[in-house]
Amino acid sequence: MISSISSVAVVGAGYMGGGIAQSFALAGLPVVIADVSAEATEAAYARLLVEAREFEEQGLYDPGAAETIRANLSTAPSIEEAVAHADFIEEAVFESVEVKHDVLGRISAAARPDAIIGSNTSTIPARVLVEAVANPERFLTVHFSNPAPFIPGVELVLSDRTDPGAVPVVRELLARADRQGALVADVPGFVLNRLQYVLLKEAMSIAEEGIASPEDIDTVVRTTFGFRLGFFGPFAIADQAGLDVYAGGFRTFEENFGERLATPALIEDAVAGDRKGVKNGRGLLRDYTPEQVKALVAYRNKAYGEMGRLLRSLGPAPA
Repeated sequence: MISSISSVAVVGAGYMGGGIAQSFALAGLPVVIADVSAEATEAAYARLLVEAREFEEQGLYDPGAAETIRANLSTAPSIEEAVAHADFIEEAVFESVEVKHDVLGRISAAARPDAIIGSNTSTIPARVLVEAVANPERFLTVHFSNPAPFIPGVELVLSDRTDPGAVPVVRELLARADRQGALVADVPGFVLNRLQYVLLKEAMSIAEEGIASPEDIDTVVRTTFGFRLGFFGPFAIADQAGLDVYAGGFRTFEENFGERLATPALIEDAVAGDRKGVKNGRGLLRDYTPEQVKALVAYRNKAYGEMGRLLRSLGPAPA
């Protein structure tokens, strides 16, 4: 398996695949795209160049970005020709096992044996998709989020046949495109959608119970804990708030909502071991020195202040 990626092919040049292709091309990598037909591929190519110019004009891309994408992005008349010489191939076709099996079979038959193959699936387990791949040790899920040109996080999911050595190679590729890869287990929903769906379900339950309107629920999420999430994940937020505080909150929830909101073992064990988070320098994520705590608080305050200024300058989202 290849140890460094210098060229990319993206199969499926629709909204997600096209955005992924743009991201790698903007990073200076030669990218070949292919879609269901040569005509569809050429139409996607033209759309991506127009989009890149529009993003640059809107200030979403730096000056010169559209030309960088144009210089690095090309088309192939077929899937087989697109993948033949690529170091890394990203499959981004319709979210169907049958469709993906067909396309992954064609990709792995035509690609170099040492090329790494990724799938942008958001729901289908890697262990299901890998069945269609020749040399399965080079296959993994590489799940970008929508819109791909702007969302930096990427989930990496290995099947039971994936060589773990593919992970640092793909992570290095993602870093070149200013993306961050997170390794997660091969379970339904991975991490992103499991958390996203749980939040949506609870939000809908709150609305159904008449506790708040959908509009007010969205306001609470946007302006409170959601405000923090661009900078800190839930573990970091818990460390900052105080793990003993969370333990007390969970006791209240368990008394009122039962087992589904019982105190997690991670919180119970942490508090039992006198790990209270930033307040005593011993958290879930790590231990903190006084200097690190001071720097963290300063970063947090600056981040939230800058976020507030950004939101005020942008104004409310269009209805």
